[in-house]
Amino acid sequence: MTDGKHTGISKDLVAASATPLILSILGQGEAYGYLIIKRVRELSGGQMEWADGMLYPVLHRLEDRGLIESTWRESEEGRRRKYYRLKEAGLRELRVQRSHWLLVNKMLQKSWEGQACST
Repeated sequence: MTDGKHTGISKDLVAASATPLILSILGQGEAYGYLIIKRVRELSGGQMEWADGMLYPVLHRLEDRGLIESTWRESEEGRRRKYYRLKEAGLRELRVQRSHWLLVNKMLQKSWEGQACST
């Protein structure tokens, strides 16, 4: 896999949303890479598809920052998978990211009120 498909969504927006999305997904419970990619696809209704090359560098940065941790385990199918989970610092960062994104969303909604634009 390469950079992934972003069906018209700018690369800047995809990159900016990667950290809060990953933290949010891991806030629901531990997951391995493919599960995170699948969840992003589901959450976006198929409009955003991440690839390994997009996901793993972000996971490594989050781990280096002490926000998540990983462990290798054998899956039920017998495959070894690296599972990621939030650390306490990651939960705090998720709260910060959430408040920032809610503020940006609120600002955009206000700025778009009354504008005639199609979605």
